[in-house]
Amino acid sequence: MDQLIDKVESFVANYMNQFDASHDYQHIQRVCSLARTIEAHERSTNPRTPYRSILITLASLLHDVGDRKYLKPGQDGASMAEEILVSYGADAALAKDVQTIVNHVSYSSEVRHPARVQACVAEYPELAVVQDADRLDALGAVGIGRCFAYNAAAGCGSMDVAIAHFHEKLEKVEQMMKTQLGREIAATRTRRLKEFRGWWEEEVAGADTGVSTKVRISAPSYYDRLN
Repeated sequence: MDQLIDKVESFVANYMNQFDASHDYQHIQRVCSLARTIEAHERSTNPRTPYRSILITLASLLHDVGDRKYLKPGQDGASMAEEILVSYGADAALAKDVQTIVNHVSYSSEVRHPARVQACVAEYPELAVVQDADRLDALGAVGIGRCFAYNAAAGCGSMDVAIAHFHEKLEKVEQMMKTQLGREIAATRTRRLKEFRGWWEEEVAGADTGVSTKVRISAPSYYDRLN
């Protein structure tokens, strides 16, 4: 199994580094690290929950492979992770389980189909770990940096557009965390987001930027594009 993980890590490093800094391999590494930390905590507090570490590891590595905003013509994001795993010799059942988790990680997927995601978490508790790890990387200081990075890469214009997403999206992520440790970390990182937004609003007060950082705007949101 270690050989499989090594192959997937190598693939993901090459695959993700073609994208902007909001979704590069460093993002994957942070999510993997957070997932390991959350899993360890969950195992100690919920010893009866049957977590499978290999699913958490592979889904964390592959959760952004097939992201719709980076897909090339002809690619099917709903099956890419599974196909990659099978090509590296993974058991077909394992590959399918990983793909199922990957397909339910995204924020927008849960917003659109909350019952479907909850059912998947019930069947695959590993999903809660990977989801929380991914969402934590959208919060706090790192989340601020990623939001601005994607705003620039996507050509969204004014930096105020990124700040507006704090209020309309990022500050709400905390409410969707599923693990105890995830909720605790999210609370801290959300406070950092709000504090930064407060500083921003104080420093631009009185400037006519044409974009409100307090109300919903028409530009596509960071998390809408984040998938």
